[in-house]
Parts: sequence; C-alpha cells; structure tokens
Amino acid sequence: MTIDVYTATGTKKGTAELPASLFKATVNEDLMHQALVRQQSNRRHSIAHVKGRGEVRGSTKKLYAQKGTGRARRGSVRSPVLRGGGKAFGPRNNSNFTKDMPKAMRRAALKSCLTLQANSGAILALESYPDTIKTKDMNVLLSKLPVELGRKIVIVTSKGHTSLALSARNIPGVKTISAAYLNPEDILGAHRMIFLVDAIKTAEEVFTSEGTKEAKGTKVETRNPQPATRNKSESSKVSKKDAPPKA
Repeated sequence: MTIDVYTATGTKKGTAELPASLFKATVNEDLMHQALVRQQSNRRHSIAHVKGRGEVRGSTKKLYAQKGTGRARRGSVRSPVLRGGGKAFGPRNNSNFTKDMPKAMRRAALKSCLTLQANSGAILALESYPDTIKTKDMNVLLSKLPVELGRKIVIVTSKGHTSLALSARNIPGVKTISAAYLNPEDILGAHRMIFLVDAIKTAEEVFTSEGTKEAKGTKVETRNPQPATRNKSESSKVSKKDAPPKA
C-alpha cells in the first residue's frame, strides 16, 4: 500500500510504501474496542465519594431501647436509613478501574487500527519540516494539504520534534505524537493522520517483531575481557609461602 508524500511547502513530491507488517493486518473490531476501553479505563480517576456510617459525624449511642417502645428497632443516628446518616453502597474514590491486556493483543489491536485508517485513505506522509517555530506557517501548510481544518488531525513524528509540536499546538484539532506513543484512541479518533517519512520506519521498529530482531542483531563487544584461567599444572606449582594460613 502506498501513500502520497508532500514537502514542507505543501506540494506533492511522490509516494511512499507502507510496511505490510504494520499497515496490512487483519481488522478486528472487537479487539480494537477492547483496547480502547482498556486505555480509557486506565486513565480514569474516581472523583465521586460519599461517607459511610463510620465516617459521618454523630453519636454511636443506641437511640432508644430495643424492646418495649412499640417502635421498630433502631441503632445509632449514623444509620443509612436516617436522614444525615451514612450512605450505603455509595461511590468511593478508591475504586480501581485498571484493566490489563497481553502485549500481543495490544500490538494486534494497534496494527488493526492503523490498517483501518490506511484502508480508508486517511494517512498521508510529510517529507520533512523546518526547525522554525511559526504557527502561521503550519496553518498555511495544513491548508495546502488534503486535510480538513477543524477536524482532528494527528501528526506522527519519529522522535520529539520540538519545532513542529510548538507550531501546531495552538491550532484547534491538531495533535502531534511520537511514533513510539501511538495508541488506539488517537488513531481511531483522527480524521487524518500525517506521518513524517522517518516516523514510518520508527513505528515499524517499535511495534513489529521484524524491527526488534534487527535492533537486537547488533553485537556488543566487551571492553574489559576477563583474564584467562590458569591451567591445572600452573595452579599446582603454588609455593607453600603463597598458600593461605591454616585456621
């Protein structure tokens, strides 16, 4: 699958090939939904909180005798049945909404999201971007690209591109993200995705097994090799003076 490549001035330069290992996976909608719910649940912070009967102010004295009054049994004034008492089974701020997901499933869901966007033609590439920080220049560039301003646009960089991020942060609906931090929410929520050319290679190295194998294939030489061990014949020639003293 190929995508169009544009220059920093907004003119079309050519095409780029998307790696099949990342942009030609099986689209699994159930897996994408599970990954999206996991991401949103892990970001959730419990705010609502009510007090139980052990936390509200009030006496713990029994209001009246258990028998002989003709009325129903009653405990302390903190009872959830009474007005001003504690709340039974109310929301607590220590609730845990964390969800877990195996790494293989997370990778498969991410590839499925990228494939879905690639099949819909929502991905294009940018050759490079200058180091100047100017929001006006970024706005002019986006107006020349086949994107719709006002809709969510995600720009993917290989690493932290400071000038691009600062130039685009004040434009409504535009978000910059590193290739290593791609996630289902940003991918599925984007109306258009703009990849820098080197960001495609970075994403392939991070999220595919082929890229990790290439990275692990480099050999590392030890600077301080350990000295060779002595032979048995040499070790037997140790004098009695060099021998350790007896306990």
